[in-house]
Amino acid sequence: MEEKVQNKLNDWRQLRRLLPYAWPYRGPVLSSLLLLTGQTLAQVITPLLTQVAIDKYIVNKSAGFTGWLSVLNANLPADAASGLLYLSGLFAAALLVRLLLEYLQQISMQFTGQRIMFDLRRQIYARLQYLDVQYFDRHPVGRIVTRVTSDVDQLNEFFSAALVTILGDIMILTFVLIAMFQLSPGLTLIMLSILPFVAVTTWYFRRQVSIDYRRQRVTIAKLNAFLQEHVGGMSVLQLFQREGRAQNSFSSVNRENCEAWKGSVVAYAWFYPVVEFQGLLAMGAVLAYGGFASREGTLTIGVLVAFLQYAMRFFGPIQDLSEKYNTVQSAMAASERVFGLLDESPSLVAPRNPIPVPENASVEFRGVHFAYKEPDWILNNLSFRIEPGETIAIVGHTGAGKTTITNLILRFCDVQQGAVCVAGEDVRRYDPSVLRSCFGVVLQDPFLFTGTLRDNIRLGDHSIDDAAIERACRRVNLWDFVAARPAGLDLRVEERGAGLSTGQKQLISFARALVRQPRFLILDEATSSVDTETEQLIQSALDQLLVGRTAVVIAHRLSTIQKASRIFVLHRGQLRESGTHQELLRARGIYWRLYQLQYKDQEPVAGSA
Repeated sequence: MEEKVQNKLNDWRQLRRLLPYAWPYRGPVLSSLLLLTGQTLAQVITPLLTQVAIDKYIVNKSAGFTGWLSVLNANLPADAASGLLYLSGLFAAALLVRLLLEYLQQISMQFTGQRIMFDLRRQIYARLQYLDVQYFDRHPVGRIVTRVTSDVDQLNEFFSAALVTILGDIMILTFVLIAMFQLSPGLTLIMLSILPFVAVTTWYFRRQVSIDYRRQRVTIAKLNAFLQEHVGGMSVLQLFQREGRAQNSFSSVNRENCEAWKGSVVAYAWFYPVVEFQGLLAMGAVLAYGGFASREGTLTIGVLVAFLQYAMRFFGPIQDLSEKYNTVQSAMAASERVFGLLDESPSLVAPRNPIPVPENASVEFRGVHFAYKEPDWILNNLSFRIEPGETIAIVGHTGAGKTTITNLILRFCDVQQGAVCVAGEDVRRYDPSVLRSCFGVVLQDPFLFTGTLRDNIRLGDHSIDDAAIERACRRVNLWDFVAARPAGLDLRVEERGAGLSTGQKQLISFARALVRQPRFLILDEATSSVDTETEQLIQSALDQLLVGRTAVVIAHRLSTIQKASRIFVLHRGQLRESGTHQELLRARGIYWRLYQLQYKDQEPVAGSA
């Protein structure tokens, strides 16, 4: 599903949702604010030390400190050499205090940002566990991974490097303005006269880059999705010699990402120089006014030098706030996508009062109509009943709806019309997790996780001991393979089972399903990826395992389903034929034609059958 860039977004609404994540860590945040206050005071005091050094000991036109620092006048030495040395010591102490406080403040906020990022990722992953299977069919894996990684990283940058720092810049501006007014109200008004121009420049810059940040988050997600899909399918690309076309497609996606970044790059290219130019104009005006005032004796040299130092500190936070705006905008764009995922709610939920699943339960379809996307109906008025302990095979052409039937039984989807019943009750009356725990499922494409062989069979259920795993492996004829490896059940399994044959992965998938002793078995083309010898071993094991269990077997190899209690033949979403293998062959219908096509080179076998 293609993502869209939203032109407008309520940043305040996103901010109100983000800030509560910092509440559990209000201690480190408050301590960071206190450290920032001390750091700001140490930064504000140094120009005053410069002013006293010039006016008292170099020009001799002042008595020392004024205002809230006048308490230091009692300790000021009388002679110039001692006084300058004393003030130099205070200056160095202020710098060291500022360095220490800044270090502690950075540690505190980085800790806070990492903890918030941990909480967000845990919450996102927990949400992913409860979303419907259809959500993952609609959203590429690369985009989902971007939510959990890149977007959350951007929010970490907001909490660790922007949230408190913005307050710190505002604090510095406030303290600097107070100090500047105390030194010279006239010079302060000259400095403030440039602010309207800075505000207009910032507003125009903000308007230009807001959409760019959202475009960047969307294009990064598309880029990750493309890479995940094509790197995962590299063998197919090379097999069909599509490397050139894939490279061209990647160039197009990459170019779109590049264009999304160019807008913000251009905006920053003109914004910083313009703000700096405006600041230099203000500095020039201050220097001109201060020079004339100093010549007339209404302003001392020390005050002018201190004021110029404050002027430099005044525009520093303004530029820093503009830079932090980049972080804030990126965080708002990222939060839009993160909260979009967190706001996703599963459509398949457990009922308020679920009922237990009986031990011996039938499975029944009652006039089922289903479509993944209406009006493209996959199943049309499908009705059948599977008795407890019965083994049912389902065959049909590709797209007939065979796998859809298993998805509906497991309630990965809900029907639009009709009902799917287990033990005579609609599956919507059961808790989906409890219902699915009654089923053992083996799919055509086995999926193995990184870890050990034991972990892949157990799948996190620590109630399953090694003895149960060994029994399951023996029953599917996998134990010889396990025993032949020095590591045994601790055999290392790489991502997606790299290093194992397709047949071995399929046997592991069988053991995973059977180790839980399920009441129902669903085999969806479970033997399509194994060789004939392995298939015969599995078939002999299944003859015993299916006893007393209700089983649904989907197969294209008709030789594997000849012993089924009944065979359902699907065609265009409808049940067209039903019966045993011999009954369907005698009927000479769809099943007979499928059998003839599969065994056309074995006419004597088909004829004898």
